[in-house]
Amino acid sequence: MKNKIVENTLIYMILIIFAAISLYPVLRVLTISLRPGNNLLTESLAIIPKDASFDNYVKLFQAKPFLLWLRNSFLVTAMVTILGVVLASTAGYAFSRYEFPGRRAGLMSLLVTQMFPATMLLLPLYIMIAKLHLVNSMLGLVVMYSATALPFCIWMMKGYYDTIPFSLEESALVDGAGRFRSFITIMLPLAAPALVITALFSFMSAWNEYIVAAQVMLDDKLFTLPVGLKSLQGNMSTEWGMYAAGSLLVSVPVVILFLSLSKWLVSGLTLGSVKG
Repeated sequence: MKNKIVENTLIYMILIIFAAISLYPVLRVLTISLRPGNNLLTESLAIIPKDASFDNYVKLFQAKPFLLWLRNSFLVTAMVTILGVVLASTAGYAFSRYEFPGRRAGLMSLLVTQMFPATMLLLPLYIMIAKLHLVNSMLGLVVMYSATALPFCIWMMKGYYDTIPFSLEESALVDGAGRFRSFITIMLPLAAPALVITALFSFMSAWNEYIVAAQVMLDDKLFTLPVGLKSLQGNMSTEWGMYAAGSLLVSVPVVILFLSLSKWLVSGLTLGSVKG
């Protein structure tokens, strides 16, 4: 009994230490956002500075087009998320349930694309959207984000569909339902956890991405949040207060999304990896 108490105590101490290490950078960003001016460093270790104010948050909305960046990010992210869920759910179903020429090669191609970082695909994707005359447009950015996110989403959806017994669909087909109806009424509700993971991954692929957006978006009116926040950093000076305030505000939708979808995360990530 005593050994069990000591073991639990050590586990909790380790968890507390790692939680503190994870939270400390976030708390320092909060401190910088509450300091007046653009002070990045200070001798004080207080989380809430003595002269704390929300001036940086106010200036971010008044002096900078933060709402425009926010709108652009929401539009691009919403389109990527919807496109990712629709295409991944249907393509994953086709790879899981149908045998067709090139099926195995297609699956291997999707897997191989995950071996390369997204930056390596930047040049060919840029050439592609340039030939489509989609440079400096939200549609071009959506195409590039979707192209990098879909391979993983399709593979994961395919693996999740493999865990659903085909007998359920056969019962629906015997009752007179067609393929499309059985897919909509049976497969999609059962695959809800995987759909949530697909939506979350697509959302994260678009919401926090900077490198691709910085190359594609040339007009400052089309800047997304990462590119807009980067514009606060200049060669001679950086508006650290507004930079920190914007960083915290950008993370709020992600935190809310993770908390609201947390009950689906474990089952969506584990069940889809049983078969592949």
